[in-house]
Amino acid sequence: MNEEKILATVGNVSITEADVDAFINSLPQEQQMYAQNPQFRQQCVDQLVAMNLFSMLGEDEKLDETAEFDKYITSARREILARLAMQKVFSAVEVSADECKAFYEQNPQFFQQGESVSAKHILVKEEAECIEVLESIKGGEAFEDAAKRVSTCPSKERGGDLGAFSRGQMVPEFEEAAFAAEIGALVGPVKTQFGYHLIKVENKTEASVVPFEQVAPQISLSLQQQKQGEAYAAKVEELKAKYLG
Repeated sequence: MNEEKILATVGNVSITEADVDAFINSLPQEQQMYAQNPQFRQQCVDQLVAMNLFSMLGEDEKLDETAEFDKYITSARREILARLAMQKVFSAVEVSADECKAFYEQNPQFFQQGESVSAKHILVKEEAECIEVLESIKGGEAFEDAAKRVSTCPSKERGGDLGAFSRGQMVPEFEEAAFAAEIGALVGPVKTQFGYHLIKVENKTEASVVPFEQVAPQISLSLQQQKQGEAYAAKVEELKAKYLG
């Protein structure tokens, strides 16, 4: 077995990669996302070095012989015991594949995927200009080229591509026209509060139910958290009866 790499030594204490990982795991979630950043990891090593240096100072000043030290030790012991006992309660909670499947089948409303449209558009201020662009496209100009040439929407940089969108994401007039159009159709001018649009429908996806396989991990996690919450509440009541009479 290879010995773990030692990153720093403070007195007789060696700080290893595992120590840094454990330290990072104790940090808030938003900081843990930097776990693989070399600069961040070095900062963690520096903090661990400083912590051990202060620990050595505390020993030199015999702070471990004070009443305050005993108070912290008692508090830490209580917290550790509580955490280990809760972990034991939570570890007994299991979620079966049958439970996940049953939840999926009994709650189809959670797994609906609405219909969507993929479209490109060209936006101009005046109806006359919109009609002129339409005629240009009918005459052979590529829709994407026309979008880059005249559209006032930032999507012009992508040839007018808006990607996929579902109902409720666009203004009503635009949405109605896009969802009513056939794939490949060129629709417009369509007037909205932003101006006049030409719309080219690229694709349509019908409403559907997300397959169980795609959502099974999320269902399992949700059920596990729910069951752990129930187990926690039940255990608290049990312990109240046991220790508080």
